[in-house]
Amino acid sequence: MKTKGKPKYNVFQNIQWMAAIAWKRRKRVLLFCILTAWLEVLFNLIQLYIVPEVLSCVEQKVPVWELVRTIGVFTAAIFFVQGFKQYVSENTIFSRVDVRSAIIGMIAQKSNMTSYPNTLEEHFVKLREKAHFACEGNSQATEHIWETLTKLLINIGGLIAYLGILSHISGLLLLVIIATCVAGFFVSRYTNNWRYARRDEEENYFQKKSYIRAKSESIELAKDIRVFGLQNWLNELLDQIHDLYLDFSLRCERVEVLADITEVALTAVRNGIAYVVLINMALHEGLSVSEFVLYFAAVTTFTTWVMGILQEMSALHKESLDISLVREFLEYPEPFRFEKGENIPATESYELRLEGVSFRYPGAEADTLHDLDLVVHPGEKLAIVGLNGAGKTTLVKLLCGLLDPTEGAVLLNGKDIRSYNRRSYYALFSAVFQEFSILDVTVAEEIAQTTAGINYERIADCVEKAGLTSVIERLPNGLNTHIGREVYLDGTLFSGGETQRLMLARALYKDGPVLLLDEPTAALDPISENDIYMKYSEMTEGKTSLFISHRLASTRFCDRIILIADGGIREEGTHNSLLALGGEYANLFAVQSRYYQEGKEF
Repeated sequence: MKTKGKPKYNVFQNIQWMAAIAWKRRKRVLLFCILTAWLEVLFNLIQLYIVPEVLSCVEQKVPVWELVRTIGVFTAAIFFVQGFKQYVSENTIFSRVDVRSAIIGMIAQKSNMTSYPNTLEEHFVKLREKAHFACEGNSQATEHIWETLTKLLINIGGLIAYLGILSHISGLLLLVIIATCVAGFFVSRYTNNWRYARRDEEENYFQKKSYIRAKSESIELAKDIRVFGLQNWLNELLDQIHDLYLDFSLRCERVEVLADITEVALTAVRNGIAYVVLINMALHEGLSVSEFVLYFAAVTTFTTWVMGILQEMSALHKESLDISLVREFLEYPEPFRFEKGENIPATESYELRLEGVSFRYPGAEADTLHDLDLVVHPGEKLAIVGLNGAGKTTLVKLLCGLLDPTEGAVLLNGKDIRSYNRRSYYALFSAVFQEFSILDVTVAEEIAQTTAGINYERIADCVEKAGLTSVIERLPNGLNTHIGREVYLDGTLFSGGETQRLMLARALYKDGPVLLLDEPTAALDPISENDIYMKYSEMTEGKTSLFISHRLASTRFCDRIILIADGGIREEGTHNSLLALGGEYANLFAVQSRYYQEGKEF
């Protein structure tokens, strides 16, 4: 992929970085690079000398047994070196994959552990995509660089060996060989760079095709595709992308054909001059047939070494660019403190306070919240209400430390949370967010968020409080039933309401001192919703709770209600006091109440 500006790290620095990972993870990767290069050069030299040596024996009319011995020695050498090469090749691939896997693990850890605001930044997201691309397969930079380095060592070793062999012939011929090789390299580099410069375009076609195929085959869209008749539309989209990619491929092929024609012409010139020089040496300088064969083979192979060095240096530079992007992603600045932050002091109660808090999302023209002050008292049940887009979820994300204020501060027991280890701060909160996802694991593992040390009695209690007991009892393996069908074919699919209850059970199992509920009953029917409300006091006993809801009837279970509007707190009080106020809360409640009053006209 193309990068804008100068890369942060040069080729040598990236080789050092990869070597350090390999040395820590699999030292044999480095050893196999050197060993493979040495064996390849040795094998090539054996092949180079076998025909000239046999011809020399024939020219000298040596005894048959000596000719047979010469052939036998070369055959044994080829057999041994080729076998050793194959052994090294078979074993090196696993080590290289292991190093790439280690880097994939580093990328995954950075993705999972990074500060939440980073996940909202476009530059971070793009870097993450490019870092993943550099690790996608055996041919990508984080693994293929070992192949490139090995080939570079092979070509350097071969060049040195063949320079020694060709030092006995015309210097002019060497200059011609090198000149045609350099010309061929620049033609080849132009071709490679032409396609490399358009890698984003090519990748875009692949991403779109993969996306359409994935959606066409997804379980989530299976109903929509059939009910809305999306099959033809999806096929048309796929055909359009395929046609665009075909046009791109034809453009690439035209450039490559021109490059191939140029390379053939350069090869003809190089070999023609070599024939002239060597025939002249044979006619006037007594060059033997065996020497003629040796030198001509060396000339044609010498070009391979020169071209190889130039090409591998070019490939190494491109792979270095991709590795630089991986390193830039892994070293992306963290706005939050983690291990270097202070640990949360142990206490029985926690007060959350917002002082002059404003927050604006990256690229937004106005604040979502502006100069907001709020105190959440220990053990308080606080409801947060307001229209869509008012900033309710943003407020909760600020309180639980997923976001830092643009201005102002969030305080825990009077101290700015930015001084704390943010992961330690996260441990205070159990949450059910408006948007959630589940893993394809067992029900018990989903609730406990672990595979070890699961407390099944505690899970059963949380499931009961979340109103999910009857659903679990109907499952074939109870709490050990798999969820989803992307990993396990026998997995069960929960409805939206059941999934929301499952998320509630997960939050209760964590048992943090602060419970965050962002629209926890949005997918539930009225009866199930009422069941949750009846258990709300039991679920929040001894905890501070923050409850976001559009259904204002649910707020009567809370100690205090705040209504968010225009970036601040418009109204504040209990359910009854706000109704008595006759303001915006009362108006919203009246509108919602009409839907539940039988025979009411609108």
